Amino acid sequence: MQHSSSTVIAEPAKPRLGVERRSIDYIPHAERHGKIWQLGTIWFSGSTQIATLAVGALGGAMGSNLLWTAIAAVLGAAFGTFFMAFHSTQGPQLGLPQMIQSRPQFGYMGALLVWIVALVTYVGYNAFNQVLAGDSLHHLLHIDARVGLIVFTVLSLAVAFLGHDWIHQAQQWLAVMMVVVLSILSIGIVTTVHFDAAMFSVSGFRSVPFFVQFFAAAAYQLSWAIYVSDYSRYMPANVGVRTSFWWTYLGAFIGGAWMMLIGAAAAAIHVKTDIGAAVKQVGDAIYPGLGGLTLVLSVATLVTMTSLNFYGASLTLMSIADSLKLSKPTMRARFVSLIVVAVVATAIALAASGDFMAKFGDFLGVLLYLFTPWTAINLVDFYFVRKTEYSVREIFNPRGLYGRWNWRGLGAYFIGFAAMLPFSSTGFYVGPVARMLGNIDVGMVIGLVVSAAVYLLSCRSMDIRRELDLAREADRGIDSIL
Repeated sequence: MQHSSSTVIAEPAKPRLGVERRSIDYIPHAERHGKIWQLGTIWFSGSTQIATLAVGALGGAMGSNLLWTAIAAVLGAAFGTFFMAFHSTQGPQLGLPQMIQSRPQFGYMGALLVWIVALVTYVGYNAFNQVLAGDSLHHLLHIDARVGLIVFTVLSLAVAFLGHDWIHQAQQWLAVMMVVVLSILSIGIVTTVHFDAAMFSVSGFRSVPFFVQFFAAAAYQLSWAIYVSDYSRYMPANVGVRTSFWWTYLGAFIGGAWMMLIGAAAAAIHVKTDIGAAVKQVGDAIYPGLGGLTLVLSVATLVTMTSLNFYGASLTLMSIADSLKLSKPTMRARFVSLIVVAVVATAIALAASGDFMAKFGDFLGVLLYLFTPWTAINLVDFYFVRKTEYSVREIFNPRGLYGRWNWRGLGAYFIGFAAMLPFSSTGFYVGPVARMLGNIDVGMVIGLVVSAAVYLLSCRSMDIRRELDLAREADRGIDSIL
């Protein structure tokens, strides 16, 4: 969004820790606040939670040794975080939640496609988070897993309702504690644990576990792209694209890769133990109580991460409702939407059973396919087609500049998704090309390239200059009247 010369750019506001009153609406410059380094702490803490441990253990569960599991996890995290961090830079530029930004690419009604996918993702991830939390609290406090699950859910909901600033504040406190605990745990693993030499054998490379671990880590990091700018949209617009990118990237990558490595090591040491219990045993062996403390903090960061998911889900549900019937985003509406998504996620979590690791791997595979085309289209539009300039007013206009259905975005999404299928290898489907490659899944790369190329080519017929003139005119003086 580019402001006209008549727009009043107010000084950034000082943060006040109260219940957030905004939701899917635009954040005026007078209400912008925060320091750019806070993007590093929120995504570091968000990454250092117990679910990330499970991601790092996937390669080992398939028979990969520790060396190649670690390499695949780190490279996958680096790859997926790259795209996620670029989405983060959109928040300060537009002052809008991530999902609302999909309307220019897909249309006012067409964006419902990605919003419904996002809503399913939020609910699915939180159901997995709730199961993990319940099991972890059972191991830590010896309480019934279902009771622990409910307590965890209530705490997560409370933080989500308090909103943006409280989530940031909690993540800052947790980031400091996690750095200290993970440093002690990592040094202890390196200096006290004796690993079999085969665990670090270069000749132990196995292609299928390696690429499963790589793309699982990449999908895990990429899946956060659907709400990453929700937590940068209050930042002052002048923070800059490069700065917001690097603070987000480093926070998310370091936290994610570090936690995945600990998960991989714990799973290699205690092969037949679930990941939470394995980490506890490893930590307690290094120093009595260290494992328990690591799990407690991992559950605490999982609380705030689940709050992020509930928060994003409520914004997405409100966006869906707004598309079906124009509505005013109120605090009450945000509260009701939070309750709805929490009830659905909890019902799924309470019904969960069976092999959690296998289901978690399959779920990540599905996310990979659903969000790869969207992230390519959204980023190409933001950086190469419209070059960061949008009309906030027209994004909320049902018959506005961006139309109700955008064939360019929808077409590129479905073509990109279809192009991925022959290369896919998930628990639900194995494509012919993937089968020829020994069940190695390279669909993510194909989806990114095809979706981006199709969308970019289809936009060549757009009169971008005229659209940008109309967008600037539509948003003239927007901050001075809000």
